[in-house]
Amino acid sequence: MRALIQRVKKASVTIEGKIYSEINQGLLILIGIEAEDTQEDIDWLASKIAKMRIFSDENDAMNLSVQDVEGECLVVSQFTLHASTKKGNRPSFIKAARPEIAIPLYEEFILQLENITNKKVKTGSFGAMMDICLINEGPVTIWIDSKNRE
Repeated sequence: MRALIQRVKKASVTIEGKIYSEINQGLLILIGIEAEDTQEDIDWLASKIAKMRIFSDENDAMNLSVQDVEGECLVVSQFTLHASTKKGNRPSFIKAARPEIAIPLYEEFILQLENITNKKVKTGSFGAMMDICLINEGPVTIWIDSKNRE
């Protein structure tokens, strides 16, 4: 399971010209799911994201989590995070999980993040064509892969 996390002042998802969901200060989380992902990947990644200290404290040091700042989370599915660009110029998405596998894992990730943060998580619409608008604060953008826990 892969996530691209962006610390945002605000972010929104628009589908067919209408705002589907939006948040103020918090995290925009783009999530990519592989067929091999398990509950262990969900648990580890949701916990890591919820506790990651990437918001500034009173001394302007990154010491606070999204929970500490009472921020919001917006989770958007993004199979392209599993793009392989090894051969040629057209990315391959063979590692990305098919919807019948990915949707339950995506939904479980959202539930787990809600349980940890004790806050409703906003989402995109799985598989929809979405326009994402954000104001990246910092900018702070972090890549996390549950299979490569660095």
